[in-house]
Amino acid sequence: MTKTINGIAAPLPLANVDTDVIMPKRFLITITREGLGDGTFADLRFDTAGGQRQEFVLNKAPWTQASILVVGDNFGCGSSREHAVWGLRQLGIDACIGTSFAGIFYDNARKNGLALPVVSPATRDALLQFANDARAGEILIDLEKRTISAGKLSEPFEMDDATQTSLIRGRDDTLDSLDYAGAIRDFEARLNNEMRIRVFK
Repeated sequence: MTKTINGIAAPLPLANVDTDVIMPKRFLITITREGLGDGTFADLRFDTAGGQRQEFVLNKAPWTQASILVVGDNFGCGSSREHAVWGLRQLGIDACIGTSFAGIFYDNARKNGLALPVVSPATRDALLQFANDARAGEILIDLEKRTISAGKLSEPFEMDDATQTSLIRGRDDTLDSLDYAGAIRDFEARLNNEMRIRVFK
């Protein structure tokens, strides 16, 4: 069970970052999830020749080791591609902190263990300032208490109960459904029996 997430946070204050920016469509041709970390933010991270763009935050120390992103408003908008979340996870991102996230992106994140704490604009801006300082240290996200700590800052965040439980337990919809496997089998058996009775009446 994971109750806390901590790590270096990288500031990514751009608003309305859509899933095509997170995972450009040319990387969607794979039939597996392999290699999607290389495609994540590809057009921001690399130039047309494949070289690193040194001005992009994730290409600069210490943010090359970032496991948390502090993001702009409406992060993850656009298409519903789950590859965007897969790529972020492969890149080593455990959480994105922001004021708002696109609904489908939020749901995909929950299913894949990517935490998306929702904070007020003032808290987000304070965290951006903290993350922008290369000497600032790590941010701690307490999933159980729903708080974020960064230096002297300690603020609450919003997260629905189902998402919180899923992240702490490391579960997804399939694993949650398997908890009810016995009840599902019993229901199917009763349903099949009722159908046979109706047929032979």
